[in-house]
Amino acid sequence: MKSGWPCVTCPNRVSGFCGALLGKPEEGASSEQQPDWQSYRGVRAGEQVITRHQPSEKIFMLCNGWAFRFFQLANGRRQILNFLLPGDLVSAVTVFEDRPHFSAQALTEVRLSGFLRSEIQAKFAMNSDFSNALAQSCVNVINDADALLTVLGQRSAEERIAYLFLHLMRRIAARNVVRDQRYRVPLRQQHIADAVGLTPEHVSRVISQFRERGLIEFSSGVLHVMDTAELERIGAIT
Repeated sequence: MKSGWPCVTCPNRVSGFCGALLGKPEEGASSEQQPDWQSYRGVRAGEQVITRHQPSEKIFMLCNGWAFRFFQLANGRRQILNFLLPGDLVSAVTVFEDRPHFSAQALTEVRLSGFLRSEIQAKFAMNSDFSNALAQSCVNVINDADALLTVLGQRSAEERIAYLFLHLMRRIAARNVVRDQRYRVPLRQQHIADAVGLTPEHVSRVISQFRERGLIEFSSGVLHVMDTAELERIGAIT
């Protein structure tokens, strides 16, 4: 065991994957120690977190910062599959496969917690709370993928961007880091374009239209939502 365990004070420890895997922190638990099968590493913005088909003995969770999973196409284009926020597994699939079918990149500077796959698989077989949390993570990924496929195939540019903003707003709100309807969203127009299948120029036009209609302000990595109801009307898929 290792001392000086960052997970002791991490807010992501209280629920979900981390809570089930490591146990929820107890009051006054400063003496808790880091297990030998867990490690940490930092990744600078723009660097790879995971490279497609490159084997690894570990699975990774985002401790802080933002990242994204993506496919790099043969023609040089990129499809962003989803954005990763603190507390997210880079992919639940990596629990079961050591050669991921996607790549992942740090959007901001991030810190990752790495867990030995063999230890995670053993806990999956023995710990029902953990296996349920992992199953829920897989369900969330499938639901998000189905929604994205629907949006890309059936929605207008305006609807796609509104959907993406709503999706991120819900996830950020779940982490209790929203103030006065202002959401920290460190995306550039290229990231939005690669996530919803548009050009950056088209994204810029739609965001300008939203601003002119009094729906949002989006600048310097902060999304300020002034008319949530109208954004929901445009972007909701159910």
